[in-house]
Amino acid sequence: MSTSLRYTSPEEIDQIHARLVKTFKSGVIRSLDYRRRQLLQLARMVQDNATALEDALYADLRKPRLESSQAEIGAVLGAVLNAVENLDEWTQPEKPKVAAWRSSWDTTVYKVPKGVVLIIGPWNYPLILTIGPLVGAIAAGCAAVVKAPELVPSVAALLAELFPKYLDPEGYQVVNGAIPETTHVLDLRWDHILFTGSEKTGRIVSYAAAKYVTPITLELGGKSPVVIDPDFDMELAAKRVLYGKLQNSGQLCVSPDYTLVPRAKVDEFIAGLLKAYREFWPNGPFHEGSQWGKIINPAHHARLRNLLEHTKGTIVIGGEYDGEERISPTVITGVEMDDVLMEDEIFGPILPIITVEDLDDAIRILDSQNIPLALYAFTNSEQIKQKLLHSTNSGTLVLNDTYSQLAVYEMPFGGQGNSGHGRWYGKHAFETFTHLRSYINVPPSEEHLMNLRYPPYTEDKYLAMSAPVRLAIPDA
Repeated sequence: MSTSLRYTSPEEIDQIHARLVKTFKSGVIRSLDYRRRQLLQLARMVQDNATALEDALYADLRKPRLESSQAEIGAVLGAVLNAVENLDEWTQPEKPKVAAWRSSWDTTVYKVPKGVVLIIGPWNYPLILTIGPLVGAIAAGCAAVVKAPELVPSVAALLAELFPKYLDPEGYQVVNGAIPETTHVLDLRWDHILFTGSEKTGRIVSYAAAKYVTPITLELGGKSPVVIDPDFDMELAAKRVLYGKLQNSGQLCVSPDYTLVPRAKVDEFIAGLLKAYREFWPNGPFHEGSQWGKIINPAHHARLRNLLEHTKGTIVIGGEYDGEERISPTVITGVEMDDVLMEDEIFGPILPIITVEDLDDAIRILDSQNIPLALYAFTNSEQIKQKLLHSTNSGTLVLNDTYSQLAVYEMPFGGQGNSGHGRWYGKHAFETFTHLRSYINVPPSEEHLMNLRYPPYTEDKYLAMSAPVRLAIPDA
């Protein structure tokens, strides 16, 4: 499947933006019936073209069909159907509890769409990380532009072809292009921007958004660590860590980036990794039937190869290359914190093992690093769980598995600090693109209660209006 991706011209981008602004201002997109129809059309688009989407993902990434179906296509369909099922509930106005003296003011919080939004998706999971947020935008009643990732041209071209066939082109459009086109898109005024990608590019997006004080959601990844409790089953921990690392050949923002293993358990943990490795790829990852994906392009392949060539650690598993496309799953021991592997997010199939003395030693290391998008820990101890909850920070804390938090659309997905800010997923995607519009209606009939607030100010008025300052404060 060879695809030549046509980039969207600056003139076309301007026309698309103007058209979507006009459509949103017309009010048609706000209708719940309209939102529901568009969501169902999005589901049909994905379901009708599941095989074509799998083919495109394989052409661009050599992503195995099982991974594409589970983590991309199935995940999108699940997100759409969840939104359709809960749309009425999500959009209901809320009546907050207020003080008795304001009980007649009809205090209400309405869920209103922010407007015309921009979603910039990444190349590693180009469906769930672009169409997934789009589900929230449609449910919220927004118009949206999806900037498809140019590094996966087959997927980007297919989305550009399918969108107008299934979705209302007056409300939803795909824009394709590289840095110049993305720069032009970012020069326009948006009502919200959701970006998934690197911290470096996230800074550029933030700077562009500041021009119009545009609210943004940034999903930036980082080095997601794994902590191993010495009392946990090493074989099971190793299998689940390696499973998380193999997803999309390690090109995943929540991929286990490095593992902190107690000194006395390193050999046992490596033995577990070796066993799992042989189970997963009995004929090696490069065998025709192994379905091992590729690194996105030669530049990223060279970057990863450079890491392997300059690490001071010892390769105990893998380390082989297949031209400029693939690198075998690789485990490296004896890695120190100042190693080249620990400088940035690896974003590839390389797993460093760092030896620690105990949990406190591991927490000291975690505390010295940027806040990760995910923290994985393998333990059956309630005490260790509580210590990790209260002594560490991360976007998500996952116990006894890796990667599977992405299956839980009922909770928010998002980072903290260098790993991003804001959140989406399920209802939280709807909330990201929704403005909570506060409303009150103060009855004219209560004017007699308002007299104390008007000039001329007297001592009696002051004493009455300042009464809250003298309220009793309860003991702790």
